[in-house]
Amino acid sequence: MDQEAAPAAPDGYNDANRAFIQAFMARGTLTFEEAQKILAEITAILDGAGESVDPQSITMEVFTSFTKMAREAIEPMDFDIRMTRDQVRGGQRVWVFMNAHSDAPTQLATTRTPEEVAYIKRLLDAMFNDYNTPRMEVMAVDEGQALKVSRPSRSRESLANGSGEDAGTAADKGLKHSEVLALLSSLVAEGWLEKSRQGFYSLSPRALVELWSWLVETYNDEDDDWLHIKFCEACKEVVTYGQRCNEPSCSIRLHDFCEDGYWRTQREKKCPKCSTPWGGNHFVGERAVTSRTAYQRGRPKKNTARRRRSGVEEAGDGDEMDDEE
Repeated sequence: MDQEAAPAAPDGYNDANRAFIQAFMARGTLTFEEAQKILAEITAILDGAGESVDPQSITMEVFTSFTKMAREAIEPMDFDIRMTRDQVRGGQRVWVFMNAHSDAPTQLATTRTPEEVAYIKRLLDAMFNDYNTPRMEVMAVDEGQALKVSRPSRSRESLANGSGEDAGTAADKGLKHSEVLALLSSLVAEGWLEKSRQGFYSLSPRALVELWSWLVETYNDEDDDWLHIKFCEACKEVVTYGQRCNEPSCSIRLHDFCEDGYWRTQREKKCPKCSTPWGGNHFVGERAVTSRTAYQRGRPKKNTARRRRSGVEEAGDGDEMDDEE
């Protein structure tokens, strides 16, 4: 790049800031604990004394100053850093290094084959259409469901006219099962998907930040009474893992980590929209499946025995799994 055309660095920008941005870009996301380790290593190297730096000495104030400087440095290049909460891990704060103007599907298209991009779209359709209904809002898929959409489906119309495939999918031959599994592993490694202990794939905090507008535009129809993408009544962010109103047609949702604070501001534990008593055992996310008696009954007995021996009730990602009747 022409040196004269390069954007000017913010005042005070130095090698430590540059190293932090490079480390952040390579990871895509950072928790505060991860940032502490990175900044401790950077400090130790640039200090030149050859002594290690305790990560605990890196305070939130130090981290905030680095993220603020990083945002100023990357803003002219259309990047940004935003904080979100990990819905599965108790609301843990996660900072996302993101492209501020290019949407995530466009980004994926630059690094994936057309067949892989088409598969990712089918995977998202499965998450947010097929397995996201008024009866069960799962918004996640297990391995079998992910493999089920390895190839594009043929419409009834195309089967009726004997063409065997849609005009829009004629060039998309789909992926082999081995290719799907490799792609899923890659998307998990890159931070686009998360795989739970129960084997469900769902969108990561990074993906939710980058796909937020696209998800709403793609899956929410304002003329439809039931919206596929819903928002937490407390923090107003997208809910893909949390709790729902006991009334199936009601749109009120809460993140688990927002629940306590929200109910402390209410006079009674009733849905603010339809006044249905809030049971706390109607779930959004994989628990819509794993909390059900039928699922519990079908789990391997050796797991149940191991949980009883240890005295610990195992649940996906550390959360309780209550029966939803």
